[in-house]
Amino acid sequence: MPQTLTTTASSVAITTQMLERASQLALDSYRPLWTGESGEQSTGEAVARHLDATIALLDKDGWTRTWSWPTEPTGTLPATDDETSVREMVRALLDYVREEEGATARGRTALTALGHIGGTEHGDPDTRDIAQDVLDLLVQALTNNTNARFAPWSERQSRTHADITALLTAGAQFARTYGPGAPASVPTAS
Repeated sequence: MPQTLTTTASSVAITTQMLERASQLALDSYRPLWTGESGEQSTGEAVARHLDATIALLDKDGWTRTWSWPTEPTGTLPATDDETSVREMVRALLDYVREEEGATARGRTALTALGHIGGTEHGDPDTRDIAQDVLDLLVQALTNNTNARFAPWSERQSRTHADITALLTAGAQFARTYGPGAPASVPTAS
């Protein structure tokens, strides 16, 4: 029986066999997994840190399956007249924007969070892209479908925050296990 690595409330069962299948998919890939568009290789640990920080950001800001603009504004701008100063108008406009932003803040999608971390001390564009490639491989191994991709998988109506966290956690584990700099006993997926 496959060993399950996650025990969250997720419906996604991450097993060692799934991680091994993802590793084989990476080895069979037409391009190196761990080299980003900068032309430089990232370590498995750097990619894992990116994924860990993505989990922390989603836990902090909240997760949403998809994101769209609200159809109707939630507030109204106060009326102005000839006596209203520019300062008062700007202040009213900023208050309105803050109110609208707060009302529509529903969390981040998984891809938005991955992208955000790519511009912080926890990651860069290479680790962002490699992390997404790792997540694609895991979804392919999970679904047994080489056409599957993380972005559409993460936006399925049945997906939950726990599912996203389980896959991000598995991605970090995969990166630490199979990425450059991993223990020498495990072959790395080039």
